[in-house]
Amino acid sequence: MDGHLELLHGIASKTLSISAEIRPDHPSVPVLGTDRQGSGVVVGAGGLVLTVNYVVTGAEKVNATDTDGNTFSGGVVAQDFASGLAVIAFDDPVGLAEPARRGTSKRLSLGVDVIALAALGDSERRVAWGVVSSLEPLDAYWEYRLDRAISVTCVNPGLGGGPLVTPDGRLVGLCSLNLGVLGRATMAIPVENYFDYEDELLEHGRRISREKRAWVGMFCHSFPDGTVVAGLIPGGPGETHGLHVGDVLVDIDGEPVVSRSQLYQELWSRKPGDDVKLSVSRDGALETVTVVGGDVEDFFG
Repeated sequence: MDGHLELLHGIASKTLSISAEIRPDHPSVPVLGTDRQGSGVVVGAGGLVLTVNYVVTGAEKVNATDTDGNTFSGGVVAQDFASGLAVIAFDDPVGLAEPARRGTSKRLSLGVDVIALAALGDSERRVAWGVVSSLEPLDAYWEYRLDRAISVTCVNPGLGGGPLVTPDGRLVGLCSLNLGVLGRATMAIPVENYFDYEDELLEHGRRISREKRAWVGMFCHSFPDGTVVAGLIPGGPGETHGLHVGDVLVDIDGEPVVSRSQLYQELWSRKPGDDVKLSVSRDGALETVTVVGGDVEDFFG
């Protein structure tokens, strides 16, 4: 028991409470608002902290607090919109905890124990213990898909962006979403999405080795009878080129839309600037909407 408490205190000390100051005119504000709070974990010497991208997108300044009440100020130095991760660097990291022990989700298997930690307020940290329930691909409603996601049988205990660790304290994921449809479950982003591309992300601020892919700026939900546009990013390509909330997506460039995951993969085979022809069912009629694919990094950058 004492060993577990020591481990938890050690990881908690590396888990920061994150507060982001967002420009009021940033295009993410209509969806995510200006008041962003989250968690982060120290991953590199010199004050590098990993968090989830939705907390810091559009941030002019990022503030953080550790469990001792020490405060740090800095900014975003890298973002990966595809995986949903972001990296923060602080101006004066003196006093910041040592980085978390690096692990990999590739060694996880179903049923193994994992621990989720998160900030809840400036210096308060909470913890939840669960097991890995899935390592399957996951797609979400905002044009997001992970080829491999970590699902665990516990609710994220606090604000998004906190570490998911093994019982020996190795960082394997970053808690991102509560999966309410599955009951008490959390989705974590595997940390190799950062560690495997660390040099590239820190040098360029993004993944330049990944080919750019078309983006529509839509939120969509899949139902047994079709995939429906549930929302549109204001000013995004979909809204600009005539896509409507409520449209049922029938095909993309002639390929039938059979699932949300398949829709994304078809869309991402196009590049920003390409025409994307979407056949939609609208008010009982079939219509074609041609959307010029955008670049999510440029739009929110």
